[in-house]
Amino acid sequence: MLSIENLTVEFGGFTLLDRISFVLNRNERVALAGKNGAGKSTLLKIMAGLQQPSGGAVSLPKGVSIGYLPQQMKLSDSRTVREEASLAFSHLQKMEKELEQLHTEMAERTDYETEAYQTVIERATDLQELLQMSGIHNFEAEVEKTLMGLGFLRSDFDRPTREFSGGWRMRIELAKILLQAPDVLLLDEPTNHLDIESIQWLENFLTTHSNAVMLVSHDRAFLDAVTNRTIEIVLGSAHDYKVNYSKYLELRRERREQQQRAYENQQKQIKDTEEFIERFRYKATKSNQVQSRIKQLEKIERIEVDEVDNSQLNLKFPPAPRSGSYPVVMEEVLKSYGDHLVFKDVTLTIERGEKVAFVGKNGEGKSTLVKCIMNEIDHGGKLELGHNVKIGYFAQNQAQLLDEEMTVFDTIDYVAVGDVRTKIRDILGAFMFGGEASDKKVKVLSGGERSRLAMIRLLLEPVNLLILDEPTNHLDIASKEVLKKAISEFDGTAIIVSHDRDFLNGLVSKVYEFGGGKVTEHLGGIYDFLDKKKLETLQQLELSTTVAAKMEKKQEQPSESKLSYQEQKELNRKQRKLEKQIEEAENKIEALEKKISEMEATLSTPEGASDMDLLQKYLDTKARLDQTMHHWEQLQNEL
Repeated sequence: MLSIENLTVEFGGFTLLDRISFVLNRNERVALAGKNGAGKSTLLKIMAGLQQPSGGAVSLPKGVSIGYLPQQMKLSDSRTVREEASLAFSHLQKMEKELEQLHTEMAERTDYETEAYQTVIERATDLQELLQMSGIHNFEAEVEKTLMGLGFLRSDFDRPTREFSGGWRMRIELAKILLQAPDVLLLDEPTNHLDIESIQWLENFLTTHSNAVMLVSHDRAFLDAVTNRTIEIVLGSAHDYKVNYSKYLELRRERREQQQRAYENQQKQIKDTEEFIERFRYKATKSNQVQSRIKQLEKIERIEVDEVDNSQLNLKFPPAPRSGSYPVVMEEVLKSYGDHLVFKDVTLTIERGEKVAFVGKNGEGKSTLVKCIMNEIDHGGKLELGHNVKIGYFAQNQAQLLDEEMTVFDTIDYVAVGDVRTKIRDILGAFMFGGEASDKKVKVLSGGERSRLAMIRLLLEPVNLLILDEPTNHLDIASKEVLKKAISEFDGTAIIVSHDRDFLNGLVSKVYEFGGGKVTEHLGGIYDFLDKKKLETLQQLELSTTVAAKMEKKQEQPSESKLSYQEQKELNRKQRKLEKQIEEAENKIEALEKKISEMEATLSTPEGASDMDLLQKYLDTKARLDQTMHHWEQLQNEL
């Protein structure tokens, strides 16, 4: 569907992408993995036609359309939600306008027999047919249906986009892309600014409705739920794995271990051969053997171990000054803007040392309550901070507020005071801005690099209450793990506003849910909360089903549950077909498992460990087994 051939991207003397090649096929959902600054966003922009590579080509069959969702969106604040989403049909609206102009021209002209007049008629006829096929007269209904599916209310349609938060703006942009129904979907950090429910909706959409997807995301749970292939960009090269993200990590580790063993065996063989040559080089009786060994040495195909980017974020929060036992206490806190109630009756107590999460849909008041704690906005009710509370605050838009014309070093030097100024280079090095990287201008940094730079400010003075509003947006998975470890080891208190389930898992012991003007406390971790929410949803579903059943009985509507003879026959046919496909899949799984077992036995020998072709076959066979297992699970679910 889309082919990348020897793609190269160079900046000055630095090669970002070095002759990478791959093909994106129909029904593939590919995770583009790699550290911040590896070139993932650049690759997506090139595939979307928004940037030109230094070399190589992107090949796209005629008629294949691409939908691209960037990290940073630029929506016009002059349009309403409906008008912005309707831009998906702007090409049809242009065609409709052209058709109207042609009709006017035909009515005014009198040269009916000329060739020019016939050309106008033919163009008008073609446009008429194209518009009828595209469903131009139904596009407004499609726009409304899609927006409501994404959680917008009918009353939101005519509100300006500027009134909506980042998460809702992301949904407007998603609505435009979904309405265009592109053949290839390119998504750059689609989960940034989305709440947990929206992420789960997007997971379902991508796995059931999309043709081909390539996405960049640092949400591991999202990647595992959506993708079935992973392409890793590391040090300019691309490594392709036909599995989801977690399986890719496992296969990458296995691949490097096998390569390392093969490399070590070969190095021993080379060393032994070189020692033999050196020892007997000048003995006439051994000259034939020496020459034979020299030729043997020349023919050896040297094994290389995949390069690994070992640059790593080193983050540790300074010791927290001791605060009072209860850093945050609220009683019946209320916040509204005019007639719009954000929340009321918020009563909660956060104890010293606790790590808690604020979760809920966008626009339900998470960031608003944070601003109340920061004393940035007025509120009703009682909100008190404990004795000696010193707050360290990371806002989700801080990375965008940096001065783009300043260098990395100057950005920190500008806010640093006292002895810290003598340690700026060390701090920057710990955040992977060592050497020449500290002299880069902010405007050339990737989203993740900007987030890291903004986070350095937290380290400039000791705090005992960390308030982190979406801290993982734009951070790669490795950096998120380092941040997670640093927060868990932090001896102060932490409030984390986040939608990242994997990041919150094992980090927080309490979840505060925002929704419907209320803040509800849930004891336990994030997955305890999500399990409880599913249970509540099921209970609501059962309740609504019971009510519906009573209504149906009351209205005495005739039952439609019985299938006709033809319908039952068709159902039985589908069942038999699925059962046969399941049996075939099970036989295939058994054969693949046997093949893998045989290859593992061979690879465990010194000779097998150095056979790179066998290693590749082993990895490919494991990937085929994973795909077959996934197919078998789908068939079982369908049955």
